[in-house]
Amino acid sequence: MTAADKTLERMRNNPRDWRIDDLLIVAGRYGVEARNNGGSHHVFSAPGITESLCVPAYRPVKPVYVKRFVAMIDTIKEQTQ
Repeated sequence: MTAADKTLERMRNNPRDWRIDDLLIVAGRYGVEARNNGGSHHVFSAPGITESLCVPAYRPVKPVYVKRFVAMIDTIKEQTQ
């Protein structure tokens, strides 16, 4: 189990007090594209996923965004299996 996998599990168990950098690490592990055009939000998208996820880069990231991010990663994992 990689560090990104462990981080994902911790996010799933406790969606509070995460930073945008943590989401970027997990996104990189699962091939999720993260865009930031110099603004205060990051947009996460992946091939095969119709909806992208826009997350404010404030600290900490609100739990609702972490839950949506984990759901997006779970969808990606299901598609690859």
